[in-house]
Amino acid sequence: MKIAIATTGRFHVLDLARELAALGHEVAFYSILPRSRTARFGLPVAAHRGLLPWLLPLVAAQRYGGKGVRRQLAPLMLAAADRLIAIKLEACDVFIGMSGLCIESARAARNRYGAKVFIERGSRHVLSQQAILDELRDRGLPSETVTSQYIERELAGYSLADQVAIPSLHVAQSFLEQGFPVSKLFRNPYGVDLDMFMPTVAPANEPPRAIYTGAWSYRKGCGLLVEAVARLDGAVQLLHVGAVADAPLPLQSWFQHQDAVAQWQLPTWYGRAQVFVLASREEGLSLVQAQALACGLPVVCTDRTGGDDLAELTGLKEGIFVVPHDDPDALVNGIRQAVDWAQSRFPVGVARNLLGEARSRLSWRAYGERYSSKLAAMRSR
Repeated sequence: MKIAIATTGRFHVLDLARELAALGHEVAFYSILPRSRTARFGLPVAAHRGLLPWLLPLVAAQRYGGKGVRRQLAPLMLAAADRLIAIKLEACDVFIGMSGLCIESARAARNRYGAKVFIERGSRHVLSQQAILDELRDRGLPSETVTSQYIERELAGYSLADQVAIPSLHVAQSFLEQGFPVSKLFRNPYGVDLDMFMPTVAPANEPPRAIYTGAWSYRKGCGLLVEAVARLDGAVQLLHVGAVADAPLPLQSWFQHQDAVAQWQLPTWYGRAQVFVLASREEGLSLVQAQALACGLPVVCTDRTGGDDLAELTGLKEGIFVVPHDDPDALVNGIRQAVDWAQSRFPVGVARNLLGEARSRLSWRAYGERYSSKLAAMRSR
C-alpha cells in the first residue's frame, strides 16, 4: 500500500512511518526534518521527502526569532507547509496527516488520488482543549490558550478525515462530547522504544523518590504535583527532568531539577526513582508514561493522560494508579500507594521487570501493526 505521512517535525508519526515501511508498505514521509535525522530514527532513505529547502526562512525565523515571533509565524508556517505538501504530494492510497496542519494536502490526496485520509490528533478535541486552557487563564495562571486560527484549521481537518487517529479513551470521549461520530475515530495508543527503555534496578533511596519528565507547566499539573509532594512532609522526594515552561520551580529541599536530556539518557534518570508521576490536566497519551513503565516504574497519573489505555493495552491490573485530574487529595493518595507498592514489589537491587510478557504490546512495532491492520480494513470496504 502506498502511504503518505505529512508532518512538520518528528512527533510519533516518524516512528509510525518507520514501522509501516518495515511491514512492507511504500511510505513517503513529508517533513522539514533532514534526511540524516530521519535516518537516525530508522526511516529508510527512500521514504524521506524533505520540505526544509522551501521552508527554511520560516523555520529559521521561528527558531531564532524568540517566543513572540514563533507565535506570530505559526499560522503562516502551517499554511505554507500544507500548501507545499499538496504541491509535492505523490500518488498514495492512504494519506496520514497531523491535525492543524493538513487541510489542502488532505484534499489533494483525496481529490487527486482517491486516498483515504487519516488525521492524527494527539490531544483532546481542540474545543475541549481550549476550554481546559481557558479555565487555567481564568484562575490567573499564565497558560497559553488555543488561537481562533488554529481552531479553524483543526476543525477543518476533522471534517475532511475518513478517520481521526487518537491515542486514548479520554480523547475519544472529548470528540464524542462534540458530536463527532464514533465510527470515524481510530484509537491506537502510542508505543515506546523497548531497546532503549529497559528494566532498571530498584534504587536505595531514603526517602523514596518520584520522578516527572517533561515540561514544567501548569497545563502539566506541576502546581498540583508540588502541592501533593509538599503534603507528604518529606516522605517522598521529587525529581524533575525537562524544560521549565510557565510554572515556577519549587525551592524545597525535597525537590531536584535537571534540565532536559537526550532521550537515550532518560533510563538513567528513571533508574533513580521508585515511581513516575504525571499530574497533567490536558494530555493525549503521554509517551513518558510508557517509557517509565518499560523501565519498571509504577505510574501515578490523572485520568487525562492515557494511563487507562496503557493499563488496558498491557493487561496490568496493578502498577498504574489513575487519579482524577485537579484533585490534590487523590494525587497524594496515589503517590503513597504507588511508593508502597513499588517497595513491596521490587526490593533494593532487584531488576524491575514490571511488564513481563506484556512488554511487547508497548512496542512501536505493535503500534504499527495495529495501524496497518486498520488501513487494510479501510481499504477493503
